[in-house]
Amino acid sequence: MALDRISLAHFRNHAATALDGTAKFNLLVGENGAGKTNVLEALSLFAPGRGLRRAQLADIAGAPGPGGFAASADLATPAGPVRLGTGTQPERPGRRIVQASGAELPAVRLGEWLSIGWLTPAMDRLFMEGAGARRRFLDRLVLALDPGHARNAARLEAALRERNRLLAEPTEPDPAWLDAIEGQVAQTGAAVAQARAGLVERLSALLADLPPGPFARPEIAYVAGGPLDPAALAQALAQGRRRDRAAQRTLTGPHRDELAVTMAEKGQRAAECSTGEQKAMLIALTLAHAQLLGTERPAVLLLDEVAAHLDPVRREALFERLAAGTAQVWLTGTEPAPFHAILGQAAAWRVDHGAVARL
Repeated sequence: MALDRISLAHFRNHAATALDGTAKFNLLVGENGAGKTNVLEALSLFAPGRGLRRAQLADIAGAPGPGGFAASADLATPAGPVRLGTGTQPERPGRRIVQASGAELPAVRLGEWLSIGWLTPAMDRLFMEGAGARRRFLDRLVLALDPGHARNAARLEAALRERNRLLAEPTEPDPAWLDAIEGQVAQTGAAVAQARAGLVERLSALLADLPPGPFARPEIAYVAGGPLDPAALAQALAQGRRRDRAAQRTLTGPHRDELAVTMAEKGQRAAECSTGEQKAMLIALTLAHAQLLGTERPAVLLLDEVAAHLDPVRREALFERLAAGTAQVWLTGTEPAPFHAILGQAAAWRVDHGAVARL
């Protein structure tokens, strides 16, 4: 098992929740608004970033309470269990604290311990939203496999902000200073772009090898917003200074990347497919990525209401694919019936207004 002895304190509507005796499959059942997704959100915070809701830390702390929240869990590793913890303190609600067996560490290092992926109903519009949503989606997939990606992405964002600030100044910026900043953009940007392109290539190979099945097969392609080579990207940035200064923003680089998705059977852009087809492609992408999880670190897959709108054939296919993977799986639903095929091997809890009881 990846995670066990999970504890939540003042986490949204969970004043004090404990989940022990986890399994390969873990099922949370309850009415809408009972607090099932809150548990998944807590688990998602054992990864770098803002979790599956991308919420502000101050919004997570439950009331009534001291003003902070805490989440912890035992992570099984070859060297023995490691106690992971994260949360905030009342006096610093915007500062996230992360610990591994009592030792504090930066949140970006969580990826060194655990790989986490998730699929939520809020992601159903991924193919209808702008390219930025798909870049964030792709970065999260990369981060689950490459913990260093978070640092590169953060450094790239900081360097781009500085370049854009210089370009927006009323006087011509110092070329030497721009050279230095563009060097940072080029180095970190190339690392980010290469990681994205590499993952898309790996996922494409997995998707291409899938036998015909109940889920629509997506074809994916990485559309680069600039050169992937650091030297070439630095040259493109230097050559684009006049244009970028007029636009007051950087128009070349990985912050302009796109993940192109088409439905293989139709050759149709995902954005033009039905909502059902889009959901099926998103599940196929998530399952392909799950095949890559767990190769180097323990892996967890969080699936919120994923079985709700699947027919029995697709549910069975989903459970078979999940059972064949290495990730510990957490699922939510309003009732146990759709999960009948895995109930015998699952750890299951009923959630009711933040209270959790074993089924």
